[in-house]
Order: sequence, then C-alpha cells, then structure tokens
Amino acid sequence: MSPRENGPGGRDGVRRADVCVVGAGPAGLTLALLMVRSGARVTVLERSPSLDRAYRGEILQPGGQRLLDSLGVLAGARRRGCHEHDGFRLEERGKVLIDGDYRRLPGPYNCLLSLPQRHLLAELLEHCRAYAGFEYIEGAKVTGLLEEGGAVRGVTCRAAGDRPPLEVRALCVVGADGRFSTVRRLAGIDHDRLDLFDQDVLWFRLAQPALGNVRIFRAGGSPLLAYTSFPDSVQLGWTLPHGGYPALASQGFAHVKDQLRRAAPHYADAIDAQVRGFGDLSLLDVFAGSVRRWARDGLLLIGDSAHTHSPIGAQGINLAVQDAVAAHPVLCEGIRRGTVSEALLAPVTSQRARDVTAMTRIQVMQSRMMLSRGRVSSVVRPRAAALMSRTPAYRALLRRIAFGNEAIEVRSDLFGEGAAAAA
Repeated sequence: MSPRENGPGGRDGVRRADVCVVGAGPAGLTLALLMVRSGARVTVLERSPSLDRAYRGEILQPGGQRLLDSLGVLAGARRRGCHEHDGFRLEERGKVLIDGDYRRLPGPYNCLLSLPQRHLLAELLEHCRAYAGFEYIEGAKVTGLLEEGGAVRGVTCRAAGDRPPLEVRALCVVGADGRFSTVRRLAGIDHDRLDLFDQDVLWFRLAQPALGNVRIFRAGGSPLLAYTSFPDSVQLGWTLPHGGYPALASQGFAHVKDQLRRAAPHYADAIDAQVRGFGDLSLLDVFAGSVRRWARDGLLLIGDSAHTHSPIGAQGINLAVQDAVAAHPVLCEGIRRGTVSEALLAPVTSQRARDVTAMTRIQVMQSRMMLSRGRVSSVVRPRAAALMSRTPAYRALLRRIAFGNEAIEVRSDLFGEGAAAAA
C-alpha cells in the first residue's frame, strides 16, 4: 500500500485504507475494531446518517457475548441498557412444552441478552474512534467497486448532502451491508433465497412489564414470539403464513387488530390501547439466504450480506460477530503480505459456510417444532417436545444454539504489535 496521505483521510476525494468496511452493523463494526486494534487503517462507510435508525434483532446469544467481552465492549454496551432473560420457553395454551434454561449453561454468559443494537453499535464505534487509523463516514452510499485485473481495490461512494463523491482505495473491501447488500450485487455474487420457513413475522412493541424468558407461545390463532426490550417494553412477533400478509391487510386494520388480540389475549388491552394503525406494525419477510461465494480477490462478505436467517433461535448477531472474529487473523495476514486473495480467505469462508449451514438446519428444525400449524401438529408437538427436552442430545443442541462454533476466539495476540501493525 502507498503511505497514507494527510492522515486517514488521504487527499481530497480519495481515502486510503488497509480495509474498507461497508456497513456499520454488528459484523462491520466488530471487524473494524478488531482490525484497527491490530494496527490496520480502517475506513467504515455507513449509508444511514446516524445510529438512530430502525433495527430488528437484538437478542444476543452467549457465544456473541463471550466474543464481545473478549474484545472489551460488552460491559460498556450493557451499561447503556439491556435486559437479561433466563432462557426461552415454548408454551401452548399456558402449558410449558420446552423450557430452555440458559442458567444451566456454564457462566458467566448463561443468559439471553436483550441488548438494543444501537447500544452495541455505539459502544463499538466509541472504541474504534480511540484509534488514529480509524475513519467513519456516515451518510455514504456505495455506488461502485474499483477493480484492477479482476481484483477489487476499493469503492466509489456518494456522500451525504453537498459533499463531493469519494473513492476509498483499500487492500480489501468487506461487504457487511445487510441482507440486501449493495456490495454483493456490485461484485456480481449470486445470492440464493431459500424459502425454508413457512411463516413471516409481524413485529410490534408494547409498553409492558418485563418478562423472565423469551417466549414462543400459542393462546389461540398463530404463535407469537415475545421478549422484553430495554427500557420498559415487550417486543412481539406474530407469525403468519409466508406471503399471507397482503391478503390479511386487505381486510382492514380492525381485522388485523382483532387477530392480534385473539393470538395474544394476555396483551389484548395493551394492543387495543397502543397499536393504533398499520404504522405500528413492521413485517419481516422470513427467509434463509446464502451466497455462492463469500469472497473474491480483494473482497469479503460477512454477516447478513453472506447469509440470512429466521428470527427463531436469535442467531443473526451471533453469527455476524463470529464471522468478524474468524476473518480477523486472515485479514491481518493479508495485510502483512500486501494482498488479500480469495485463496487466502478460502479456509475461513469455507468453515463459516459450514457453520452457517449447520445453524440453518437447526433453525428449520426449531421452526417446524415450534411454529407448525394443523391438527396433527397440535397433537404431536407436546409429545415430541416433552420427549426431546429430556435427552442429552437436547442439552448438546441447546449449547450449540447458545454458543455456535466455540473454537472461534478473539486473537488478541494480534493487537498492538500484531501482524497488521507490522505491515
């Protein structure tokens, strides 16, 4: 790489970095902090103008908690506000079918943590900004990739307001810009949408007292997901047949509200008072997705840009953080060599692809067990759940759901005088 010009910013209109991360979500900012602590020059481009934007998932599994704590950001994120859950429960008409007790897992990360994403991102960003090699550009929309000889060498982007267009030149561009990734599309990487789940989810929030567990329950009608969200609210996700929302909504808001009250009678009064229109509801199109390639020469995809998941099992943030931690030492080695090739990235991308495929299979199984409809399901589910929850295999499965690939560790030996700093 050429030496930096005028600090991290470079000359007017051109930034130079070792790594350009597109997308300031959990995957992108985790990787940015890992790399900047290892001496790399990192530029992060975020399309949104601030952290005050809409977020979906906020449940953090123990595996993600462990890695973020190793990176030194979990305690600060928790201080900004969060809520611990003892585990998750599957309930049917008041009867507990499965009690996933996380308190029986090895501590200290033996809970499900409801942590608003803006709290996690604000903490990650604050830590990143402590390093001179870090630059954060918000309101920046990526418009193209810079390529030389088939390898990606940076991006072009349009800045917010009246600022001129920018080029960011880097040894590696990391696409961490979500399920509808612009970087993925510009790189010409195919993404397979897999409709493995039979439901979509209609999300809404109510001001309600805290729950002790993440709950998936049936009380009449379709199942709901419910969990406490900081500071004093409960998020609910009402499941409905995949692709069925337009027909439902066409019957009018009053009909939709009646269905919500029927599905959640315990919350009926709160729904009546607080859900006032379609604007209070948010539809999540539930599907699995996977890229055919995670990388090209000079380019890597992580998080939702590479794989998409159901909200069942709360795996989105967990897998995204694990992607970043797994990629960190390989990118450090690429910077040391002065090139980040697809071949260099192959071992980590192939391993992460296997991890993601395994977790998707688990999510499909969870979805069928917890959310399936029909007369046969209502008879079989309680018996199957009772049988499964008593077996050693279930305890092993619960640990896999909670921690993911436990071999993934933060390589703190690369910090400071690590491989990237020596480049």
